[in-house]
Amino acid sequence: MSALLTPTGPELRLLVSLAAWSWPGTGPDGHEIAHILIAHGPASALPGNAGAPEARVRRLADSLGGLSRAADVVPDAGRCLQIIGGHVFLHLPGASCRLRLPSCPNWTALVARTGTAILLLGLEPLSQSASPSQLDTYLDNASGADRLLFGLARTR
Repeated sequence: MSALLTPTGPELRLLVSLAAWSWPGTGPDGHEIAHILIAHGPASALPGNAGAPEARVRRLADSLGGLSRAADVVPDAGRCLQIIGGHVFLHLPGASCRLRLPSCPNWTALVARTGTAILLLGLEPLSQSASPSQLDTYLDNASGADRLLFGLARTR
């Protein structure tokens, strides 16, 4: 007898292709809130499978409860953040490992204090080595083109 195991969570190739950034910012209510951006790296956007990375990021958004566009109500992605020591991890439903987020002590303290972060999934590729100005340009362009998906992540 044989069984076909179908993974229910994010594919391993997506997890290893993700790049992440974190920064403190201001929420719609004017209060300080942590922000997280996750996007696939340019290497995962190989010729011949141009839509595959975006499709995988959209499946990731669905696994986090269905993240939304900026014009929609920002959905609650649930208790998917975990703080261990000075590090913050994002638990991806169905994945066997957590994604370690880049953090500094002030950002980690903000997540611990508020228990929340705005989670943004970028549908366009972005290199992990992007400079702050390249990150700002990416956010402006992706936001203007409606290529960001939003959710509210909470601590466990």
